[in-house]
Amino acid sequence: MRVVIGEDSVLLREGLKRLLEDAGIEVTAGAEDGDQLLAAVDQHLPDLAIIDVRMPPTFTDEGLRAAVEIRRRHPEVALLVLSQYVEERYAVDLIGSGTRGIGYLLKDRVADVGEFLRSLRDVAGGGTAIDPEVVAQLVKRRRTRDTLDRLTSRELDVLELMAQGKSNAAIAETCGISAGGVEKHISSIFGKLDLFPAPDDHRRVLAVLTYLKL
Repeated sequence: MRVVIGEDSVLLREGLKRLLEDAGIEVTAGAEDGDQLLAAVDQHLPDLAIIDVRMPPTFTDEGLRAAVEIRRRHPEVALLVLSQYVEERYAVDLIGSGTRGIGYLLKDRVADVGEFLRSLRDVAGGGTAIDPEVVAQLVKRRRTRDTLDRLTSRELDVLELMAQGKSNAAIAETCGISAGGVEKHISSIFGKLDLFPAPDDHRRVLAVLTYLKL
């Protein structure tokens, strides 16, 4: 796996580089602002870019805007965005750009190296990794939508875990139900959200987007 890191803090950038290289992951470039990040991705075409939401010069959303531009230029490059705090608007903007190969984690998660590396590899492989704290914030403000009111509490639990990028097996283990039970809940969720089979639609992604009210 080849990775580019966009992080203005030299200490954190070098720490991430060391962590990844110790795990056998090649870091092809580091960038301290959005322009450098875009140039590095254009040049190296990595498998994944790790990006801080807030970067110079204004330290507001430069990293996020760079992430969206990377997705436009190079949709094959996976994106793992790191944020110091839960920033709902940034999470919504990022997820709205498409959920394949997308991650949004709080920086505190890096401290759990094993879990962080698993999330990184999941995202690089085309999966989704949304921090549970981010999901909880989004869910708290969005559960009143009429379509979601059709779901039972168990179905909401299953859909919340889907929004975190959990597999059916992981959902079954978390909820204490069988794999078949998870499949039945997901099928019911699709029906209640009017998500019917279509050749060009990914119903699991559409259900998560509905859940987050995108």
